[in-house]
Amino acid sequence: MERRTFLKNTAAAGLIGGIALNLPGKVISKTSKGKYDMVAIKGGEPAEMFDKGIAALGGMNVFVKPGQTVVVKPNIGWSKTPKEAANTNPELVKRIIEHCIKAGAKTVYVFDHTCQNWKDTYSKSGIAEAAKAAGAKVVCGNYEKDYREIDIPKGKRLKKAKVHNLILDSDVFINVPVLKNHGGAVMTSAMKNFMGIVWDRGYFHKNDLQQCIADSIMIRMPDLNIVDAYRVMKKGGPRGRGLQDIATMKYQLLSTDIVAIDTAASKVLGISESRIGHLKLGEELKLGTMNIDKLNVKRINIDKA
Repeated sequence: MERRTFLKNTAAAGLIGGIALNLPGKVISKTSKGKYDMVAIKGGEPAEMFDKGIAALGGMNVFVKPGQTVVVKPNIGWSKTPKEAANTNPELVKRIIEHCIKAGAKTVYVFDHTCQNWKDTYSKSGIAEAAKAAGAKVVCGNYEKDYREIDIPKGKRLKKAKVHNLILDSDVFINVPVLKNHGGAVMTSAMKNFMGIVWDRGYFHKNDLQQCIADSIMIRMPDLNIVDAYRVMKKGGPRGRGLQDIATMKYQLLSTDIVAIDTAASKVLGISESRIGHLKLGEELKLGTMNIDKLNVKRINIDKA
C-alpha cells in the first residue's frame, strides 16, 4: 500500500509526529459486535493506551484464563533508560502484567536474552522494577541451561533452535516489542523480538537474517502481540546514538496477527514494508497477512476522546 493511502484524511485522524492514526482497514462502528483484527491507539500514556486497547479486544481474560502461566516477552536488550527508546516501555510492561494477574494468571514471567549485561539492562530499562511491582517473576534469559533445542520442520533456513523454556512451557505467550529502526533487519517490532527467545542469535546473522526471523515465528505463535510505539527510535537502531533520533509518537498496536501488526508498525515508523524482508517471508509461510486493508481495525484516539 502506498504511503499516500495511509496518510489520507489526516485532519480527521489527527497527527503525532507527522503520522496519522488512519491505518487502513474496514471501519467498525462503536456498536459493532464484530471481532477486531487489530487495535491502534494514539495519544495517551502507555498504561492508559493498553487499558483501552485490551478492552477493545474483549479484555485480558480472552487471552489468559485462571490458573495459567504467562510469559511476557519485552525487548530488554540494551542498558538504556526509557527515554532512549531502546527497550519496551516499563509502564506498559507493568500494566500488561497487572491485567494478566487480574485475569487469574497463576504466575507471570518476564525475561529477555539481552545484548548487554542482563543485570544492567533489566535495571536501567526500568523493566525489572516495574515487573516486580506488578507481581511478576523476573527471569534472566542469558543462561544457556535454560534453553532446549527444538526442530522447526517448515523452516527455510532455521531448521532448529535452542529456545528458552519459558516460551516452550508457559500457557500464554505475550510478545511486547518496542518499535524502532534496526541497522540489519531494517525494523525491530513483533517478529524481530523473537531473536530474544533463542540462544544462538549469531546464526540468524550468518544465514539470511530476514528468512531466519520469519522461520523463528514457527517456534510458537504469540497469543497476543503488543507493539510499544510511545517513543520511537527512528534512526541508529537497535542500540541508539542519541535523543536526536527519538520521536515521541504515542502509539500502541495490539493484534494476534504478527505479520499484520508489523506491517502496520512499518507505517508508523515511516518505512515501506517492501524493505522489511521478513514481512513478505512471514506471509509466504502463512504466519499472517500484510494485506491490512482487509482487516477490521479499531482506532482509538485518546486525544479526541
